[in-house]
Amino acid sequence: MNILITGAAGMLGAAVMDVLGREHQVRGVDLPDGDLGEAGVAARLIAPEIEWVVHCAAWTDVDGAESHLDEALAANAGATAHVAAACAGRGAGLTYVSTDYIFDGRGDDGGYDEDAPRDPLNHYGLTKARGEEAVEVLDTPWQIVRTAWLFGDGRVNFVKTIRRLLGERETLQVVDDQRGCPTYAPDLAEVIGFLVTRRGHGIFHGTNAGECTWHGFAQEVARRVGTDPERVRPCGSDAFPTVAARPACSVLRSWRLEEAGCPPRPHWRDAVARYLELLESGAARHP
Repeated sequence: MNILITGAAGMLGAAVMDVLGREHQVRGVDLPDGDLGEAGVAARLIAPEIEWVVHCAAWTDVDGAESHLDEALAANAGATAHVAAACAGRGAGLTYVSTDYIFDGRGDDGGYDEDAPRDPLNHYGLTKARGEEAVEVLDTPWQIVRTAWLFGDGRVNFVKTIRRLLGERETLQVVDDQRGCPTYAPDLAEVIGFLVTRRGHGIFHGTNAGECTWHGFAQEVARRVGTDPERVRPCGSDAFPTVAARPACSVLRSWRLEEAGCPPRPHWRDAVARYLELLESGAARHP
């Protein structure tokens, strides 16, 4: 297929370019090519020959969204609506990358299935939920792929931050009352590649296998870099107040990927090991 990938300069977009580029003709666009929040830009970028769009571009500053309400809504909901309309006009399929933040975070029964009702906890989650709504009304093929706790070859991410802090401080405090599913961008890109190539339809939860708290996540980073994980101390969310409320439970349960025949995703611990190996090898785009 001839595929357009938005947000191609970002951590996930670059990984999706790598995966889909093995079997398809891919073209990546990012903000310098045009602001998708502006009317007409999506229609210009999605050329007549484009058969599928993977929409990775997004406003990702969760706290910043609380003070830039209109800008975040335009970037996540407005831009997605423009992309969806352009895909409809071209008869192209669309994959939209969404988030665990479209849920309220209570996760009373341990997590969220794909058909759980949207109930965002903060403005960022609201903007992504509105994006989902713009996609799921399409008559052309569409996919919504929700993910969580994304890390990978980017300028900043949780794994790199913990690795750096372990080299600077004797002990760290990390939140232990928020639970989710760490997800390695290349592994998510493989899921997206599977779904796009097979033109799957519907809402899917794409995370690595397993779940943990941020504290458990940080302790695993410590183990993998060869230091005592007990240097990472647990604390409550109240120790690090944030502008935007954070979900206590971000666990995304999956059955639709399995039903579609998607191969099992690697465990998040394995993903952490592979990413740290990439950093140590010197082959990372963003060391």
